[in-house]
Amino acid sequence: MRNKPALTLADAKRVAAAAEAEAVKNGWNVVIAILDDGANLLYLQRMDGTQIGSIVVAQEKGRTAVSFKRPSKTFEDMVAGGRQVMLSMPGATPIEGGLPLVYEGEVVGAIGISGVQSSQDGIIAKAGADALAG
Repeated sequence: MRNKPALTLADAKRVAAAAEAEAVKNGWNVVIAILDDGANLLYLQRMDGTQIGSIVVAQEKGRTAVSFKRPSKTFEDMVAGGRQVMLSMPGATPIEGGLPLVYEGEVVGAIGISGVQSSQDGIIAKAGADALAG
């Protein structure tokens, strides 16, 4: 058996705080979802004024990122490039805003952001993910 790093609640809160700071800096209201490496919700935050539909979308973007160990934008780019079959891929939400959380080379979870344009969601997700790495 090998030892593997695990995302803690304190880690999740640090990632979410960095994402929130980026969102606030830009005046964007979003939902921030942090999932563990099994795609289970560990932490969720809905900023004031964010539509409730973004609660599920943020989780699904994160679930995509951790399940496939790649950004959800990868699937968005495939669809935009003509691979419409990706729209029916089980467990894949092809919308930017989900990123794997990587620590010491291991995917330990994911962050999913929803609430503004997908490219803006991606900026916020990166700020959160960078907080774990840094």
